Amino acid sequence: MTAHGGVSSSADLENRTSVGPEPPLAPARRATQRRLRANYELRRPPLSWASPGLLFVLLYFAAIVAGGWYAFTNWNGIDASAQVIGFANFSELFHDAVARGAIWHTFELTVGTVVLSNLIGLVLAVNLHRALKLRNVLRSIFFAPAILSPLAVSYIWLYIFDTHGALNWVLDGVGLGSLQHLWLGDPRTAVWAISVVMIWQFAGLCMVIYLAGLQSIPEELDEAAAIDGASAVRRFRRVTFPLLAPAMTVALTLPLIFSLRVFDQVIGLTQGGPANATETLATQVYEQTFGNARFGYGSALAVFMTLLVAVVAIAQASLLRAREARL
Repeated sequence: MTAHGGVSSSADLENRTSVGPEPPLAPARRATQRRLRANYELRRPPLSWASPGLLFVLLYFAAIVAGGWYAFTNWNGIDASAQVIGFANFSELFHDAVARGAIWHTFELTVGTVVLSNLIGLVLAVNLHRALKLRNVLRSIFFAPAILSPLAVSYIWLYIFDTHGALNWVLDGVGLGSLQHLWLGDPRTAVWAISVVMIWQFAGLCMVIYLAGLQSIPEELDEAAAIDGASAVRRFRRVTFPLLAPAMTVALTLPLIFSLRVFDQVIGLTQGGPANATETLATQVYEQTFGNARFGYGSALAVFMTLLVAVVAIAQASLLRAREARL
C-alpha cells in the first residue's frame, strides 16, 4: 500500500529493488575476480618464451618450401645459383632404372611388412590377452624391438644374416646345412631379409595396438556369444574381429608410413646393395643428394616420396574408416 492508501505498482517495486543496497557478497566476489585476473596476468608466460620453438617451426617449413623449389632446378648444392629446368627431374625419375627399382623395392618391403607384422601382432595380442601368469613379461619382450633404434636393430640382424652368423650356424647345427645362404649378398633374398627385420620390429607395435583394442571390447559380448553356443573361432570372427576395426586402422597405417620411407634398416644391412637390389626411395634421396651432389634430383625424389606416402596413407585410412562405419 502507498501513503495514500493505494496499491504499489510493479514499477515502484522495481525502482526500490534497483536502488536498494547490493548484497554483501558482491564486493568480495569482485575483489576475488580481480585478484585471480591479476594472478593470471602474472603467471602467463611471455610470448618471447615461445620464440625459439616458433623459429624452428618456421625454419622447418622454410626448408620444405626450399626443397620443393629445388626439385625444379639442377642445383648441385655448391653453386650459389640454380637453373630452373621444370619437370626434368621428375621425368628422369620415371626413366631412371635405379629409381624405378627403388619404387618397386619400397612397395615390396611395404606390402610384406604391413601384412605380416599385423598378422603376427594380432595373433600375439589375442593370445596375450588371456589370463596368463607371464603375459606382462611376454608383452614386454615382444614389444621391446619396437622401441629400439632401427639402426641398432639392423646391426643385430646383420650378425644373424652373416655368412658365418647365427642363422647359418643354427641351420648347420640342426642338419640343414644345405639351406645355408648368403642372405644379404643375394639379390633374390636381400629384400626379404630386410622385410624380416622390419616385421620383427613392427610386430610388437601392432600387438600393443591390438591389445588396446581388445581391452576396449566388453567381455559380456564374448560371454553372451559363448552362452549361445558359439565356438571360440566363431566368436572371434563374428564378435571380436569387427570390433577391432579402429585398432586395425591404426595398426595398418603406422607400419605403412614407416615402410614407405624405410631408410635405416637398408643402410644398416645392405646400403642399397647388392647391385641396387635393395635401393628404396629414401636411400635414393640420400645417395643422389649427398653421394652424387645432385640436390635438385634428390629433392625431386623427396617430393615424390612425400606425396606417395601422403596419398597412400590417406587413401588407406579413408578406406578403413569407411569400413569402420559399415560395421
